Amino acid sequence: MKEITFDEHAKEVLQILQKGAFLTTHADGKTNTMTIGWGYLGYSWRKPVFGVMVRHNRYTHQLLDKNPQFTITLPKEDLSKELAFCGTKCGADTDKIAACGFSLLPGQSVSVPLIACKAIQYECKVLCKTEMQAPLLDGAVREQWYEKMPNDYHTFYFGEITASYITD
Repeated sequence: MKEITFDEHAKEVLQILQKGAFLTTHADGKTNTMTIGWGYLGYSWRKPVFGVMVRHNRYTHQLLDKNPQFTITLPKEDLSKELAFCGTKCGADTDKIAACGFSLLPGQSVSVPLIACKAIQYECKVLCKTEMQAPLLDGAVREQWYEKMPNDYHTFYFGEITASYITD
């Protein structure tokens, strides 16, 4: 494990994110991961921040509301099958960690584990969450991403990055 500054690999983080990353949560003795393709790496409130969007109907949303901490694993190896699986299965019904054969690493600064693989890793504590409001959303975006599920908008979670490192 090699510690890095949160922005040291920013360009690579954004490139990997387009292919998919894992957002992992843990509450009530249950660890769950889901695939994300959208996220934000930045600096807010004088803190390094990773922002994620989670739809209300996702099991991850329930876990984040119970334990406002999460980890982000940005794989630097081919985990496309696992990303596809974790993006189509519900963690309330399927143990995605076991199904994918993942090993977990304990968080150093949060109670949420990380997926053990060659990756850029972030540990985060939620600083702020806000609900998306349809009237404030651009019409073209609303039509493209929410027309089929008009009552299932995202919650934005802004997590302070409390640790960042690369794992092999």
